[in-house]
Amino acid sequence: MEIQFPPLPLYENWGRPLRIESNIDGLVLVEGKVPAGLNGTWYRCGPDRQYPPMLGDDVFIDGEGMAHMFRFDGDHVSYRSRWVENDRYKLQAKARRSLFGRYRNKYTNDPGAADTHMGTSNTNVIFHAGKCLVLKEDGLPYELDPDTLATRGVYDFGGQVTAVSLSAHPKVDVVDDRLLTYSFQARGDATRDVVFYEMNREGVVTDEIWFEAPYSSLVHDFTVTPDYAIFPFFPLITDLDNLKRGGTFYRWHPNEQTVVAIVPRRGKGQGIRFFRGPPTSAGHMMNAFQDGSTVNLDLCLYSGNCFPFFPTLEGERTSMVPPILTRLTFDLNSSADGFASRVLTPMPGEMPRTDDRYQGYPYRNGFMIVMRGPDGGSAVGHIDHATGTVTPYSFGPRTSVHEPQFVPRTPDSPEGDGWLLVIVNRLDANHSDLAILDATNIAAGPVAVLHLPVRVRSTFHGTWVPAGTLASGRYTQSRA
Repeated sequence: MEIQFPPLPLYENWGRPLRIESNIDGLVLVEGKVPAGLNGTWYRCGPDRQYPPMLGDDVFIDGEGMAHMFRFDGDHVSYRSRWVENDRYKLQAKARRSLFGRYRNKYTNDPGAADTHMGTSNTNVIFHAGKCLVLKEDGLPYELDPDTLATRGVYDFGGQVTAVSLSAHPKVDVVDDRLLTYSFQARGDATRDVVFYEMNREGVVTDEIWFEAPYSSLVHDFTVTPDYAIFPFFPLITDLDNLKRGGTFYRWHPNEQTVVAIVPRRGKGQGIRFFRGPPTSAGHMMNAFQDGSTVNLDLCLYSGNCFPFFPTLEGERTSMVPPILTRLTFDLNSSADGFASRVLTPMPGEMPRTDDRYQGYPYRNGFMIVMRGPDGGSAVGHIDHATGTVTPYSFGPRTSVHEPQFVPRTPDSPEGDGWLLVIVNRLDANHSDLAILDATNIAAGPVAVLHLPVRVRSTFHGTWVPAGTLASGRYTQSRA
């Protein structure tokens, strides 16, 4: 069967589907020196296209999952990538063509795929309780072999999870060794059901809270504090009748409000507060923390629709608006249901990360992708919340970066003291590099750069797993 990809902008230049698995034992050091003590594995995941899309169109968040790993062993760094061979991938491999239609719309699939889950497993990789799990919010996780990335199968925590899916953005508490996660549209497409789960270090569910969302919306990410789980609901809404007509999974509703639910943890769903504001959207949260009776949520906020390829009710495409790092503040002592909003930096940025040990706690240091320019380039940025300054570092013209990954210098080092791992796209040279920066001084440039002879087309999110954690299945980090 002839394989020919349609002439979509998404598939041009760097975006061309790669469709290969790689195994590189020993990346070439081209600059600096790999820091001593940086031992562990960096997992990542992103989409690629196994075959040309069935309906001839595509969106960048769709496509089959490709898992990636960089293993650090002393000064030796290796790289591996593998397809996530879930049910969707295996069915298409047998048919030698795409069998799934519009993003998350099962009513547009080939009849031969009617009994196969269309989950892509293409967004994130986490490690908890000895399990390496690849995630996408349209289904349950798939377990991977942490050394080979071979797909082991779907994972529902031994039957403890009854939701039909789990988020691609759980929070792994690397200090208390807990997993905090959730599902939206948890009982099926277009339902309003939301569930929050907390698992202990053995992977046993210790907290399960169900509640109803204000509407059936996008909840791509959430945040936690020691006492609360924070869920932002944005007016990108799923309508079952629209799906059955072949429409997009979400549509933008500019007349609906943004609604944020503050959910008390270790409860049964009582005492949930819903706060309301103007229509906005966001894909990713940087952090949240409590300050007395207030809860602060830091997120990359769009003043309109963050996904213009999901149209309005009238079928119109909205204009792209830049994501601005913003702090929303909720006063739990007030009976009012509004919230305050403050821009933290006017420089647009996305894919925010922190020192994971301080997720849910007051923090000073944040990291994200910044300065996306007309040449398609981007830079990595450090945000100092104490001073409000943003320090960007660019790898030069015609380069772009993936989401940065913070690694503590030691398990008990101060907050923000460590290394920043970044995949760098060399757009003209058609290959990628792995850069390591000192997170406390990214303006000084990389302390090491390693050459990849292949192009890492796209990754969304990932996690760093220390070598000791990988061996024991336990996290042993601490907050200063």
